[in-house]
Amino acid sequence: MTIRLLLSLGICMTVTLTARGEDVAGSPISPWQRGTLDIHQISSGRGNAGLYILPDGTTLLVDAGELPTRTEKHTPDRPDNTRPAGERFVRYIRHALAHDPQPALDYVLLTHFHDDHMGGPSDKSPVASSGAYKLTGLTHVGDSLKIGKLLDRGWPDYNYPKPLDAAATKNYLAFVKWQTEHKGLRVERFVPGRNDQVVLCRDAKEYPNYQFRNVGANGEVWTGEGTATHKHFPPLDTIARGLWPHENMCSVSFRLSYGEFDYFNGGDMPGVPAKGRPAWHDVETPVAKVVGPVEGAILDHHGYLDTHNEFFVATLRPRVWTISVWDAHHPTAGVWQRLQSTQLYPGPRDVFATDLHPENRRAIDGIDKLASHAGHIVLRVAPGGGSFRVVIVDDTSESHRVTKVFGPYPSR
Repeated sequence: MTIRLLLSLGICMTVTLTARGEDVAGSPISPWQRGTLDIHQISSGRGNAGLYILPDGTTLLVDAGELPTRTEKHTPDRPDNTRPAGERFVRYIRHALAHDPQPALDYVLLTHFHDDHMGGPSDKSPVASSGAYKLTGLTHVGDSLKIGKLLDRGWPDYNYPKPLDAAATKNYLAFVKWQTEHKGLRVERFVPGRNDQVVLCRDAKEYPNYQFRNVGANGEVWTGEGTATHKHFPPLDTIARGLWPHENMCSVSFRLSYGEFDYFNGGDMPGVPAKGRPAWHDVETPVAKVVGPVEGAILDHHGYLDTHNEFFVATLRPRVWTISVWDAHHPTAGVWQRLQSTQLYPGPRDVFATDLHPENRRAIDGIDKLASHAGHIVLRVAPGGGSFRVVIVDDTSESHRVTKVFGPYPSR
């Protein structure tokens, strides 16, 4: 609305005030507004992708996965298979950033080097116009939208715990090389303990209660004091090669804070070691010790059977859990039971899934308690971080239509 203000000096000023309307089921999701923190978990049926619009408008994309093939154990492509997932991500991001005349990504963070988080090339993947790499997942996004800084766990040598030479990683590295040489892309290794690698780029002074804390990567975990870290994994030369940390164990983890609101993302890190494996294969426990309680969290490894040990669930105890689903085992029954356990932590909790596989609906008792089992999941944190809502957006089309709204939830 527009009002006219009469000031004490007799000056008349016209001021436009914009009031945010509440998101309503049946209508398109309302645009991001300054001061709000939006966390979009994008539903594609092909892998993880999370778009974060920070309070001053700084943008962060966490992962952009695209499985190269699909089987019956996988969920359907969303909204359909007429476009590759990477292109769908670009279209979704552009719509979410429609407030920006030149939409771009200030940061992209890759949690680890797996197809469903970075994109796996196939014979059907189009080749970039440069000819340097194929377009799939993250490389498709980065070929279409300008990226300011790219963070991953491997730069610059990509050789821990051994040289990374899978097809998806080779394609990603070709993208990194070409983009740094021709487009000025900045690439950094994600350094546990730091809080200055993902900062507000546009008006940091206006939001002093925002912080992005690097928690862990490659078995190095923040201690909770300053920027100090400790090594959770033993030196490689002291352990048998068959027990070396695998890719999921090396995942990046972080905690994002805005006022009283805290959010956790741990990539695909595990917390329930397989039988006969050493205790240090549990990465969740040391991470949980320094993260503490949060308001929201995305499930580690999509809720697979090697995740969400009792200590982790009881320590984080979020009000809202998000599951990025693309497989019939996302989540598994044991994980679901721990998420629901009021013995691990009391009080209500809501769990939201991007697209629950039909097999899981039949196989897991109580899975009907999901607050929502399909759609893009958007956490909208109010200015200042004192409360938040969850908005579910239709993923069967590109209408961006709201299907359900939950909350407000108070931040603790």
